This record gives sequence, structure tokens and C-alpha cells, in this order.
Amino acid sequence: MKEIVNGMTNEMKLEFDSRSCNEGFARVAVAAFLTELGILLKKKFKFPLLNPLLVSIVFVIGFLVLFRIDYDTYNNGAKYLSYLLTPATVCLAIPLYQQMELLKKNMLAVILGILSGVLASLCSTLIFAFLFGMTHKEYVTMLPKSITTAIGMAVSEELGGIVTITIATIILTGIIGNIIAETVCRIFKIEEPIAKGVAIGSASHAIGTVKAMEMGEIEGAMSSLAIAVAGLITVVGASFFAQFL
Repeated sequence: MKEIVNGMTNEMKLEFDSRSCNEGFARVAVAAFLTELGILLKKKFKFPLLNPLLVSIVFVIGFLVLFRIDYDTYNNGAKYLSYLLTPATVCLAIPLYQQMELLKKNMLAVILGILSGVLASLCSTLIFAFLFGMTHKEYVTMLPKSITTAIGMAVSEELGGIVTITIATIILTGIIGNIIAETVCRIFKIEEPIAKGVAIGSASHAIGTVKAMEMGEIEGAMSSLAIAVAGLITVVGASFFAQFL
């Protein structure tokens, strides 16, 4: 009798695990399909606002609302996509390695450029916090908006911010940077590839770096470097700036 019960329990467990796996695969497939749809729309219409990440976010929200799926249920299956974030970020080091000699020749300019970008981000956040009467919690939530999500989440949590809103602002900052990067460089006549890459990476992290890589190998390499260095500087700088409000 005991063996029969154990057998039934194991069978139910296998069935549950199989169902969970299938549901997880289905949600990952939905996210991947909607992202690919965003890429196709961008290629077809060449419209800046049709950013694949922005389009996929809108489509996923619409999908969840249409089929009445709550976020926690969806995220429980689609969370496996997050595991790919780390290796994808590490891959950004490849173009940097390929441009290592160029980096060594322009090291001082690159470091000063990244430092300027971080200070511009922190100072502008402080100014707007005063202008719009933000509370301290809202202010520190916005401070890490220009760095990669993994570091920004930790900084926001450490300073007492609202982590979920920090994630949203980081994504929005990256999307805006991706959309307007070329236009800004053209308006201000920024033609040096190193300057373009440093500016984009410092202001709009990995999402902006995608645009930098489209612009050229040097831009992509410098932007990849800016992500890491800007993140480290912001960890220190945000703690300092948090005391001003």
C-alpha cells in the first residue's frame, strides 16, 4: 500500500513539474515572439519610436490584460529570460577587447568623459528633484536611472528607494537614449566615435549600447566600457548625492 501511495505521489509530482515547465516555456515563447515582432516592425517602418524593447513591453502588457493573466503568474514562467541577462552583458566585453589598443591611447579622455556623464546624470536628478518637490525616497529612487539594472536595483534598495520604480526608470532611460542617440549626436555635431560611445553608454547603459553597436564597432566598445565604469562611479556618487535632499 505504501509503495502504491509513493508511486502515485511521484507521478503527480512529475506531472506538476512537467506542467510548470510547459507553462514556463510558453511564457518565454510569448515574450520572445513579441520582441521579435518589435524588431520586424522597426526594420519595416524605420520609425524611432518603434523600439523593439518598447514595442514588446506594450504588447506583453496588452497580452496580459487581454487574457487576464496577473503579472506574478506570468513572471513565474518568464523569469527564465532574466537568467540570460548576465551572459548577454558579459558579451559586451568582446568589442571592448577588440578595441583595447585604442582604449589605451585614449584612456584619460574616456575616463573623464564617463565621469562627466555620471555627474551630469546625478546633478540633473538633484535639480529636478528640487523643481518638482520630490521626497527623499522618490529622489533616491531616480538617482541610479542611467546605470545598468542589476547595479541600479542594489543602489536604490541600499538608499531606501522604490526598487520597482527604479527598474522602470532605468528601462525608460535606456529606451529614450536608444531612440534619440543619433539625433543628439547630429545636433551637437559629435563626430568622434569614442565620444559617441562614451556618451551613449554613460547616459543609457545597455539599451543605449545596442544603438552604439549599430553606429560602429568603436562606439559599441566604448559604450560597453562606459556601462561598467559609470555603474561603479554611480554607486559611490549616488551615496554622496543622496545626502543633499
